[in-house]
Amino acid sequence: MTRACAFLRGCPAPRIAPGRATVCQHGLMITEHAMLPIIAGREVEFERAFELARPIISSMPGFVGLSLSRSVETPTSYLLLVEWETLEHHTVGFRQSPQYQEWRALLHHFYEPFPVVEHFVEVPVGGDK
Repeated sequence: MTRACAFLRGCPAPRIAPGRATVCQHGLMITEHAMLPIIAGREVEFERAFELARPIISSMPGFVGLSLSRSVETPTSYLLLVEWETLEHHTVGFRQSPQYQEWRALLHHFYEPFPVVEHFVEVPVGGDK
């Protein structure tokens, strides 16, 4: 099966083999971006819970890596960036899994309000192709 790259016109994605990434020739992955607003006074507790939750997400098919950063200006705000091989690895593979329920139980009660999650793909600029 062949799919066109959803992000760059005229880019044919490689054949999709079971269990393999569907990354196109540009090496584009999906970056999940979530600003996590944590209830004031619960930041340390959240960070400890995140340490327990990290192995859950990192064990999922299609997971590439993640970073969690705390805002300097707003210490109750965290930026979560997760790289996935495909959008579906996050939206279907993780979000519809039993492991997501574990993740949710560990972390979701710290958010106020609930975070907005968006997905991004790197834009090749300059001499990048």
